[in-house]
Amino acid sequence: MSPVPAEALRPFLLGWSLLAAAVFVALLFVDAPYGRHRRAGWGPAIPARAGWILMELPAVVLVPALFALSERRSDPAAAAFVLLWSLHYVHRGLLAPARLGAGASPMPLSVAALGFVFNLANGLLQGAWLFSAGPKLGAEWLLAPPFLLGIALFLAGMAVNRRADEALRGLRAPGETGYRVPRGGLFELVSCPNYLGEVVEWSGWALLTWSPSGLVFALWTAANLVPRALAHHRWYRRTFPDYPPGRKAIFPFVL
Repeated sequence: MSPVPAEALRPFLLGWSLLAAAVFVALLFVDAPYGRHRRAGWGPAIPARAGWILMELPAVVLVPALFALSERRSDPAAAAFVLLWSLHYVHRGLLAPARLGAGASPMPLSVAALGFVFNLANGLLQGAWLFSAGPKLGAEWLLAPPFLLGIALFLAGMAVNRRADEALRGLRAPGETGYRVPRGGLFELVSCPNYLGEVVEWSGWALLTWSPSGLVFALWTAANLVPRALAHHRWYRRTFPDYPPGRKAIFPFVL
């Protein structure tokens, strides 16, 4: 991979962060039309499994490929970054979709295509900064406080996210299509602990990479998932009259 100057990437990172802010505002008013919020008017739909694989495929492939093609293949810090990235995205893009049941709601092709474009752009920015434009951090970075705190947050957030996803998956019997009120664990505090976990996870990524690309990705994660959690929370309250009144949407005791 040819070296990418940091100065060339900074305008793209700024524009990407401004777009995240605009998307956040838009999603406060328009619920993304997949899953329980699926509705007509967004074009043809494809099976949820195919939609998730299509959407996440650039993230699964692109960042490891950029690492393999870069001059930092032997840098322990860069290797740690790509390992953690792959730990998330191989699960998100391949293993989790393979476990989706037949009752999963189809996904509009337009939503899958937008997700594909996002992951393509985000993967390019992450890879270009971490493996070319940004500073080479070396093995000593693996003992630096930001990396240690960041990896703790990353792994804790991943654990929360996966445990919540497992709990949600377990609410449905094979072939079942309806929804139920999740109970237990962090579900007693928030409607969407899976989204809380992911926000924590990518905040950890911003810390452990100590990079503007990581920070912008953390902002994008919050911009997408906070409105989604609020939409889920409203849906639960509309759908289940006895929904626990003390639960927040995503951040315990706050929001």
